[in-house]
Formats: sequence, structure tokens, C-alpha cells
Amino acid sequence: MAKVLFYVQHLLGIGHLRRTATLTRAMQEAGLAVTVVSGGHEIPGLDLGGAALVQLPATRAIDESFKTLVDESGEIVDEGWKAERRERLLAVFAATAPDVVMTELFPFGRRQMRFELLPLLDAALAARPRPAILSSVRDILVAQAKPERNDEMLDLVERYFDLVLVHGDPSLIPFDRTFPHARRIADRIRYTGYVVDTSGRRGGPGSPGHDEVIVSAGGGAVGRQLLEAAIAAKPLSRHAAAQWRVLVGIAESDEAFQELSRMAAAAQAEDGRGALVVERARGDFPTLVSNARLSISQGGYNTTMEVMRARVPAVIVPYAAQAETEQTLRAELLQARRLLHVVPQTGLTPQALAAACDAATRPAADPATPLDTDGGPATARLVTELAAGRQV
Repeated sequence: MAKVLFYVQHLLGIGHLRRTATLTRAMQEAGLAVTVVSGGHEIPGLDLGGAALVQLPATRAIDESFKTLVDESGEIVDEGWKAERRERLLAVFAATAPDVVMTELFPFGRRQMRFELLPLLDAALAARPRPAILSSVRDILVAQAKPERNDEMLDLVERYFDLVLVHGDPSLIPFDRTFPHARRIADRIRYTGYVVDTSGRRGGPGSPGHDEVIVSAGGGAVGRQLLEAAIAAKPLSRHAAAQWRVLVGIAESDEAFQELSRMAAAAQAEDGRGALVVERARGDFPTLVSNARLSISQGGYNTTMEVMRARVPAVIVPYAAQAETEQTLRAELLQARRLLHVVPQTGLTPQALAAACDAATRPAADPATPLDTDGGPATARLVTELAAGRQV
């Protein structure tokens, strides 16, 4: 049985870890033995399909700039902490002796983790037999303010990586749209299609989420503005009589959760039409959205693709803080295909959100071209073939 070592580091939200989990389940189902090494905070109930999970001492970013990392106690990480993590990661590599090493996002992101990732990749190059080295990256990169960063990414790919698995559909957006050197590594790029959690189950009345408006902001702590706007938008929408379910990210504080609950209770008391439920983000989100009448969410990769698979009317409010451009670009491309409606974060008001909700649930003028959403199984096939020594 071929062995895969899959490194992932989430710093603010949990989307990177969720996508890693979806890919891991697909690889496990294909008969690969996967060890996931996670450097972010632990996520309860994470389904890895039976794969091993190694939890490194956790770190996170203190804000959207991603410049300052802190440990589990909130202390800024120092060189001693980094050295300990590096040694633990190298020990896992030695003990696992993988046939394939996969890095999630790196070298197209997670530059902060070079202190441990470059030694890992050097160890992989020096190992005999040498494992295949793959980068697992989403369809769209964040725009770089410094062009030399793109040069650095290219150098690292050429130095270390056998393949770059781009989890997207080039008919929507080719990788060179956001990585200008993509043509230089065209022989190493493989498009897998979008990676989608396929656990959602559609059902009738009584099924989770049936005929509800599902409001979500991912699992992180950066979506409160959207959740507050949705609570205020409910009575302004023609869906006011439906039940609205507001899902609060697990990284949001208890104080924020309680405040959102109080806002919802006050709005419910004032309007009275349709229930307004506030709860923590749920593991059955794909099922909730499959049964919904409408989804309102941020534009994270995972949520957006789950909404696309569910073929449910959708409103996206892309996260656009700091230099974040990824969610906005993807959402606008999907809106151009009439697959969803976009409300820019800068223009988010209850009135704008309610109007978008009403527009999203009107029949589209023509059917949209489907996207390739076979990313999980396709990745598993590529990794299996590579581990067996076949050209892919």
C-alpha cells in the first residue's frame, strides 16, 4: 500500500484543512495510506476517512495580514518553538517513509512556514528511494504585491516539485490567470477539477435544512459582518416567512456567538415571521445546503463548491480584507455564468443582501455550464499512479 504524507497549515479560517480532509478521504478510499500533518488548531470531529493525523504544536495568525504567528497560548512564536516543530515534522517524515509527500498550498502560499517546509523538502529529495513531491493548490492565488514573490514560487517548484495539482477547472479560470509563471511549469501542472465534499444528502420535508435559508461564514472568525447583515436582512426579503439558520464559525468567541443570538432573538421578536436559528457551524453543512431554498455565504472555496454541487440558489459575499482577492475573483466568474449572485463586502447592507436574495431565487435566463467537480477522485487517481511509478 502506497504511503502519502500530507502537510497542511491553516492560519485563520479552516478551509485549507477541510479541503485537505476531503482529499484525504478520497485517497483513503482509493487504497492509499495517508498521514495528515496539521500545524493549525485542532478541529473537533474532523473526518479523515481513517487516515492518521499528526498534530504539530499549533499556530495561528493574529489577523488578516498573516504576518504575526502565535502559539496555542497566544505568545508570538520564537526560534526555539520553530526548531521544535521542525524536528517533530522531520521525525514524522522519517517514521512514515512516504512514497508521496504533498504540501497544501506551499509554495504558492504559507511562506511563513519555510522554516520547516524547506527542511522537509530537502529531506524528501535526499531520501532513497526518493518520494514523489506534489503541491496541492486551489484554483486562484492571492494577488502578489511584490512580483519577486512569484519568482520565488517558480524557483521552489522547479527545485522541489514533481507535480502541481491545481484543484480547479481551467474552463472557469486557468492557473496562469493568477500565477504569471504557470507556462514555465506547464509540464508539471495537472488540473484535477474542483474538490467538493460529496457527503450532502438531499431529502424531503423533515430533512436537515429543508426549505431553509442557510447563512454561513465558514469555520473561521472573520464572517461576523455577514451574519449580522443576514439577521437584519431577513424581514426585508421575500423569504422572511422561511426559517433562516445562521451558522457561526467554531473559531468565533462565545461572546460573539451570544451577541449574535441576542440580535436574532430581538429581530425575531420584532418581525415574527419564520424562525431565526443561530447555532455553531455544523459538520452536515453539505446536507443542509443540499436541502435549502437559498444559501447565503462568504466565498470560500469549499463552501462555494458545495453550493455549486447542490445547485441551490446562492448569494456570495466574498471576503476581501487586506489584499485578499481570491474569493472576489472566483465569485465574479461564477456570477458571470449565472451560477450565483454577488454582494461585495464593501457594499454589504441588509437592504443589498435582501435584494440579492430575492434576485437569486428567480429562475435563471438559461442553464449554466457545469463545472468539473471531480477533484477528490481525480487527485486520488493521480497520486496512486504517481506512487506506482507511472507517468502522469
